[in-house]
Amino acid sequence: MKTFVPGFPRMGLHRELKFAMESFWKGTASASELLQLAKELRLRHWNIQKEAGLSTVATGDFSFYDHVLDTAVMFGLIPERFSDLSFDSPETRLTSYYKLARGDQQKGIPAMEMTKWFNTNYHYIVPEICEKTQPKLSCLDIINQTQEALDAGYTPRPVLVGPITLLALSKSVSEEPYDIWNQLWPLVALYEKVLAELGTLCEWIQIDEPILCSDIPEAGKQNFQAVYQRLIAAAGNGKLLLTTYFDALDENRDLALSSGCAGIHLDLVRGASALDAILDAIPDSMVLSAGVVEGRNIWKNDFQKSLDTLNKIKGKLGEDRMMVAASCSLLHSPVDLSEETALDETLKSWMSFAVQKCSEVQILADLLSGKPREAEFEANQKAIHSRRESTRVHNPEVSARMAGISEDAFHRAHAYPIRKQAQADLNLPLFPTTTIGSFPQTDAIRKTRMAFRKKNISEQEYTEFMQNEIRMVVSRQEELGLDVLVHGEPERNDMVEYFGQQLSGFCFTQNGWVQSYGSRCVKPPVIFGDVSRPRPMTVEWSRFAQSLTNKPMKGMLTGPITILCWSFVRDDMERSEVAKQIALAMRDEVSDLEKAGIRIIQIDEAALSEGMPVKTRDHEAYLKWAVEAFRLTMACVQDSTQIHTHMCYSEFNKIITAIAAMDADVISIESSRSRMELLDCFVQYEYPNEIGPGVYDIHSPRIPSQEEMVGLLRIAASVIPKERLWVNPDCGLKTRHWEEVIPSLTNMVAAAKQIREEA
Repeated sequence: MKTFVPGFPRMGLHRELKFAMESFWKGTASASELLQLAKELRLRHWNIQKEAGLSTVATGDFSFYDHVLDTAVMFGLIPERFSDLSFDSPETRLTSYYKLARGDQQKGIPAMEMTKWFNTNYHYIVPEICEKTQPKLSCLDIINQTQEALDAGYTPRPVLVGPITLLALSKSVSEEPYDIWNQLWPLVALYEKVLAELGTLCEWIQIDEPILCSDIPEAGKQNFQAVYQRLIAAAGNGKLLLTTYFDALDENRDLALSSGCAGIHLDLVRGASALDAILDAIPDSMVLSAGVVEGRNIWKNDFQKSLDTLNKIKGKLGEDRMMVAASCSLLHSPVDLSEETALDETLKSWMSFAVQKCSEVQILADLLSGKPREAEFEANQKAIHSRRESTRVHNPEVSARMAGISEDAFHRAHAYPIRKQAQADLNLPLFPTTTIGSFPQTDAIRKTRMAFRKKNISEQEYTEFMQNEIRMVVSRQEELGLDVLVHGEPERNDMVEYFGQQLSGFCFTQNGWVQSYGSRCVKPPVIFGDVSRPRPMTVEWSRFAQSLTNKPMKGMLTGPITILCWSFVRDDMERSEVAKQIALAMRDEVSDLEKAGIRIIQIDEAALSEGMPVKTRDHEAYLKWAVEAFRLTMACVQDSTQIHTHMCYSEFNKIITAIAAMDADVISIESSRSRMELLDCFVQYEYPNEIGPGVYDIHSPRIPSQEEMVGLLRIAASVIPKERLWVNPDCGLKTRHWEEVIPSLTNMVAAAKQIREEA
């Protein structure tokens, strides 16, 4: 019986790839050094998979930034503005590759757009296609890495983003309307060449089509079978494993089962409801890969529950027609639980990271085949029962408060027009300027936080250092001429972890890093039990910052949905209920900030759209409870307190009515990379409150000019009434450097002044 994981984390146990990439960008490491480190990581990760007993190792899942960008580069989908890039040598290839992802500061060329990978916290680079696009083969890393695995003695299983998903996730960048599906057959011809070569190297080729579990475009449906007939023929002796994940196939079941592929992979964690229908309809020639080990969360697999599922498949198909696997790539999991030496032993016994998930897959296959793994089974069931029965998970006080929530708790006292009048004494100008919250996190800040955590400095020394940082940030903002200030968040390591560390029901890892985008890694908190707030978390920092200025100071909080989505969440309770628990905890913080004299409070919901199910039909139900959680958080304040929220990479056209239902006084959104395309929805829908479309892309080191930002503001002003338009960056400035931030914000403030004069 074949066993595998659909992909493995890239960054390394200690984020080695992150630091190597950043050294290359700074010019302190060569291309050869980065390439060598990457090879070492691949060999290390293949060995982990082989040591676990897995039948094959994933190749092509490694990336220097993003696997979708890799696929676009492989097929020559290079935006026209980057047409002069060279991919001839290793040095130029890496330099060119990173210009696509991060922009070309020297030439002033903006980076490619970035958005969320389905409903995960991973961001992919969006391929750009127009009528001038001419696909061609380039940078065949997937073939080179597959050969590398063979040479090292491993059995490779190449992982390739399928053509239907690739086009479904791409965008048209033509000035005139252009159907990107015109590029389907030229792309398929290139896929055929890649598959023909891979088919000579390995038995199985994993071709990922997660779009089958989402809303597949009509052109993709109509051409699916014809595409796969050609791909199967091209692969020769190589067998295609059509890989789906993140939900059930449902209405696309027949499409997938009639593909002609030798195997199909199902996510049986998020798509288990469709298993019976699949088993009734699967062709006799097709192998079923059962993704029973959760690839996106950190909880230990319940072997008994998984074996019940696997035995059902075995009874229907037999062992020779099934595989055992993780539900999706382990890209979304931390690397190795054994490194967590400081984690509470009971909590640790409930968890499983990527290394352990590889073993879980193989143990399940062995148990299914009758091999002697009784000790592992008994230990697993002991841990499952321990978690299920633990008194640390449930808090009666939280349950009682949840039961007592009234309808009034979800609504502000009055509608926005009345609140607007009550907030007039904030004395803000037309096109008020602000930032999203964080300012650069310097080495000194990080070292001070670390020293305090290790008890190498006193609390007084720590507080004095942070207050000095806040003084500096407030002073710089006043010098820049910003209208609404922030304290810069120097005390916060992460916008979710910071709050989780002060809320009950959370625990934390030392090395539980996962990739968010590029070199950006996050260490999600773990929600293991009922959530509450023992004490105020941000009030003193905001009170101190407000004492330094006469300008309004924003209190900065993370919203319940973002905390939910950016954490590893307990799986023994509905996510909607966990969100309400978090909302009640954050509501207490909102109330205390208002009592402390903070008149503007921003509650970030960067992950609002990320939490949506992958199928449109399920969006309404999700958005209902997500919006309720946000409103529960903020509806306790007076009319005179201005509530802001911030969202990034949201599908605004799809959720604009839900955003309006949140009833924040001001929303700020990511929009600069798409040149305000995200505002198209406001043409059809008159958003009732105020909005700050980002004019400064903080995910790139490029410094935007005043003229560029004025142009973006003019576009925004053509859609949003000037009385309701704010000026701000796309996101927080934590990851940027002061030498980029100061000139960028200088240009932003100047752009706001110019647009005021034009108004």
